[in-house]
Amino acid sequence: MSEELQQNSLDKVELPQSVANEIEEIVKEKRLNKNQRGKLILEVKRYYMNSRVEPGEVVGIIAAQSISEPATQMTMRTYHFAGSAGVKVTYGLPRLIEIFDAKRELETPVMTIYLKREFNNKDDAKRIAEQVVEKRISNVSRRISIDLSEGSLEIEPNDLKKLDRILNAIKGEDMKDMTLKKKTRTIVIYTKGEVDIKTLKSLREKIMNIRVGGVEDISNALVRKEGEDWIINTIGSNLEHIFSIKEVDETRSVTNSIYEMAKFLGIEAARGLIISEALKTLQEQGLDVDVRHVMLVGDIMTFTGEVKSIGRYGVAGAKSSILARAAFEETIKHLVKASIRNETDNFQGIFENVMVGQVIPSGTGMFDLIAKSEGEEK
Repeated sequence: MSEELQQNSLDKVELPQSVANEIEEIVKEKRLNKNQRGKLILEVKRYYMNSRVEPGEVVGIIAAQSISEPATQMTMRTYHFAGSAGVKVTYGLPRLIEIFDAKRELETPVMTIYLKREFNNKDDAKRIAEQVVEKRISNVSRRISIDLSEGSLEIEPNDLKKLDRILNAIKGEDMKDMTLKKKTRTIVIYTKGEVDIKTLKSLREKIMNIRVGGVEDISNALVRKEGEDWIINTIGSNLEHIFSIKEVDETRSVTNSIYEMAKFLGIEAARGLIISEALKTLQEQGLDVDVRHVMLVGDIMTFTGEVKSIGRYGVAGAKSSILARAAFEETIKHLVKASIRNETDNFQGIFENVMVGQVIPSGTGMFDLIAKSEGEEK
């Protein structure tokens, strides 16, 4: 291709807005003239076009290899201790498995809470952090004693102002065959009929775990400053209740739970979380993986409008090819099901063609060549 023809083709290329904005920033910073600006744009477009995927390239396999190969260097069991409280947060390979398996129950669910501009200060951040931590009766009581002769429990709060709150919390529970009595400094719970020490201990455990304040499932909160922002990091996640707090900036606050993000902020937010969490986990281990490979995984996990794992119950299990499903896991199950249902395999993918030794429909193999012999009539 001649230089003039190449330049004409590059002129038609449209760069992403983020790249265009970055070019303008460099032009201002370096004080480039009109001619230099044009040359810079042309060079960026050339690199941009060269970085695009060629037709027929097996992007899925390349993405899988590009993520998996460096991931073999990851520590098998890694934790990060967050803040002075020493809270254990999952990182490394276990976190990567959580992300790509799209697990609902995380080992350490966490949230990053940002505050609105008018509440973005140390005092408000500390107040809200204390407010969101879940408090149970065991946290606000000095003692919960058992009286076997009376068949009762006596709760003494560490602050008399919390007496009514504890009483209301207990009343809100299903407490059959029991009566409550509020005294000056304590609350007494009487049981009806004869009870043994085992029953009273079981009741004591149940009473201790009743929630009297804070946000459910949030066990700890740490305040830190990042740039101009005062941020609250929580152990535990409950996006719905956090968004109902007026001081919280819901446009920036996030959780590490993919399903919560999808439920309250939509599937695009879940896709963004998959990409950012996977990249962060890899970078924590000093691994450099091109964002486009991770973006492809995020796309394939969310393009149906629901979060699907990369596994037999998600993306791999939903493939139309019988042999591709059988090659992944549970071989006999897939083959037996296909034979009972009289299913057919059209050999349109990579794996099934490799298995039977055919040319894969990718690269030069995705095209058919039609030729005429010399003796044929035109």
